[in-house]
Amino acid sequence: MLLVIDAGNTNIVFAVHDGMQWRGIWRTRTAADRTSDEYAVWLLALLSHAGLKPAAISAAVIGTVVPAALYHLRRCCREWFNVEPLVARSTLDWGFEIRVDRPPEVGADRLLNALASHRRFGGPLIVVDFGTATTFDVIDKTGDYLGGVICPGINLSIEALHQAAAQLPRIGIARPQAVIGRSTVPAMQSGIYWGYVGMIEGLVTRIKAEFGAPMKVIATGGLAPLFSEGTLMIEHIEPDLTLEGLRLLAERNPAPKLPRERSRMLDQE
Repeated sequence: MLLVIDAGNTNIVFAVHDGMQWRGIWRTRTAADRTSDEYAVWLLALLSHAGLKPAAISAAVIGTVVPAALYHLRRCCREWFNVEPLVARSTLDWGFEIRVDRPPEVGADRLLNALASHRRFGGPLIVVDFGTATTFDVIDKTGDYLGGVICPGINLSIEALHQAAAQLPRIGIARPQAVIGRSTVPAMQSGIYWGYVGMIEGLVTRIKAEFGAPMKVIATGGLAPLFSEGTLMIEHIEPDLTLEGLRLLAERNPAPKLPRERSRMLDQE
């Protein structure tokens, strides 16, 4: 079975795929200083609850936009599952060209979304990811990654309003029925929700015009269902797009070998 780890700025997602289906998907808060043992204690309990044994894990893949978290996640794979994880980088075999000025600067999550979305829907595509940042990524007909747009995420915008304006409270995200808010909280909710809907519609329209051909629009991330209610621009919602991209990347690339020192330790056990 394949252990898949998607480490974002806000959450880390662990998942197990048995070659046919996902056997479990679990989320925890991202903390760059969390040790490999802490991850293992949490993950082993969840695997046991799902009826899965650590020995059944035969490979692992990690995608991360948090470099500081990689060391402990890699150690977790090595020490608790006896596998060397494949780490998503621009230098791997993606099956498509990364047609930007500096490919190593592209976040792994954006390339993974491109891989999974093109496999699922073909192209051309726009992938909108509602994460810590809200990103728009452009994939052409053949699957090549062309770049995109990076915007502040919804939760970052809410926190910025609260921190920068003394009289504005911290609010939750909801879809207001009216655009015109008649008190502070509804006005803020309208600004966040309908403001982001307007941004989505405006950017998708401009990307399509610049690209010059019809494009499908796919959304992913936890807030994708909520914001898709407010616009007809989003055609499909794929909540686990990044995980699927990691699975496909692991299929395309050979599994790395454990470091020689670790291999010797295993032989002696």
